[in-house]
Amino acid sequence: MGYAIKKKRDGKFTVADYLAWADDERWELINGEAYDMTPAPTPRHQMITGNLYSAIKTRMKKDTGCTIFIAPTDVVLSGHDVVQPDVFVVCDRRKITIDHIQGVPDLVIEVLSPTTSTRDKRDKKALYERSGVKEYIIAYPDDLFIERYRLIAGKFSEPEIVGAEETLSLALQEGMDIPLGEIFETEPPKSLDTGRGNVV
Repeated sequence: MGYAIKKKRDGKFTVADYLAWADDERWELINGEAYDMTPAPTPRHQMITGNLYSAIKTRMKKDTGCTIFIAPTDVVLSGHDVVQPDVFVVCDRRKITIDHIQGVPDLVIEVLSPTTSTRDKRDKKALYERSGVKEYIIAYPDDLFIERYRLIAGKFSEPEIVGAEETLSLALQEGMDIPLGEIFETEPPKSLDTGRGNVV
């Protein structure tokens, strides 16, 4: 998310503290430290986030029992960790409560912003790894590629790098192949041939 690196105040907080804060304030809680989630993300960040959500949702088989979510949705990972991933998938419906997600998603995607890149690549990556997220993807809007990490024996693998001209194959579901050109919108628009040699 596109938030500034600003702590609420020094000290450690719990999920109970987090849930008591004003509804019009947006924070994430990582290792008990609270981080402000303002300003709002850029239009390009939101475009890529929306494209990822749509691409996965349209390809997801209905019989998997999985549900896809988009920020802002609270995900409670522990008593001191509450995050709002840009896009994530939960395949255990028991984790979906009325107010938030209680437990670890199967897939998490973060779209980088200048103010969040260190946190997404270091702090959140470590949090998702120790929490047991099976697949973690970081999207780079300006550099037009993604890093994909898979959890193997409790540790994230070395990242797989997939460029905008390539296809991302998600471990979430067999056959879920997503051309990244449609995510980053790097493909030229399809032309309509009128049959008279004119392209409109």
